Amino acid sequence: MTSPKLFFNSNIRFLRERRRLTQDDLAQKLDISRVKLAALESGRTENPTATDLIRFSDFLQLSIDSLFRVDLSKLSELKLRELEAGNDVYMTGTNLRVLAISVDRSNKENVEYVPVKAKAGYRSGYSDPDYIASLPKFSLPNLPQTGTFRMFPTTGDSMLPLPEGADVIGQFVEDWTSLKPGMLCIVILKAEQDFVFKKVTIKPDSKTFLLESLNQAYLPYEVNAADVLEIWKYYSYQSKKVPESVSDVQHISGTVNAILERLKVIEDKMDG
Repeated sequence: MTSPKLFFNSNIRFLRERRRLTQDDLAQKLDISRVKLAALESGRTENPTATDLIRFSDFLQLSIDSLFRVDLSKLSELKLRELEAGNDVYMTGTNLRVLAISVDRSNKENVEYVPVKAKAGYRSGYSDPDYIASLPKFSLPNLPQTGTFRMFPTTGDSMLPLPEGADVIGQFVEDWTSLKPGMLCIVILKAEQDFVFKKVTIKPDSKTFLLESLNQAYLPYEVNAADVLEIWKYYSYQSKKVPESVSDVQHISGTVNAILERLKVIEDKMDG
């Protein structure tokens, strides 16, 4: 398995020098020893502790993901300031996320399927080409020629009216700012949280996403953009179950809404 290229050691040295701090200065601000900082910068310590990572992230005002995955020395000063200010640091996938894919013999991208038993592993292996290559894969007719697609299982009834247990096919979203408010998406969250299928609305001022279930029995909630790994916008779904018929209550509600719309049109014409 090929190890991903990481930039943590060179990044912290670059950021320290950019702020014109000595190793003693930065070590004191982080409450760590200068010897430890020197070992980290030189790469002699390859696995910093979680506590140290949080200290670096908080002081440098950058995500841990960015400190590891992005060669910050290659970014412009303007982009660095944007990252430090939190401006769309997590909202735009460009330069921040690595999308691993697999292809068939004709070099056409596969549609990988993430089984329920692979959910936990996906959160740690989503950017690992070897892990993605190990997933079940298939091709579907009539998919757009551009874009990357993946199929995810759903569980629970928060996705209703989609049948419980349906598999959702999503298209990879690279630039999160391109999402229209309320767009249906599969959202891959960090830590022990699950994949969720929600209507997604970006709230850039607070760097959060508003997630709303199709099933109105579930209340909307917000997640920090920093807790989001990937977003796949809804394309279609597969299910063995036949969708339930529209209930009488739903039918009556739809009829009443149609009548109200017609009345509004008549009132507007009379007012005009």
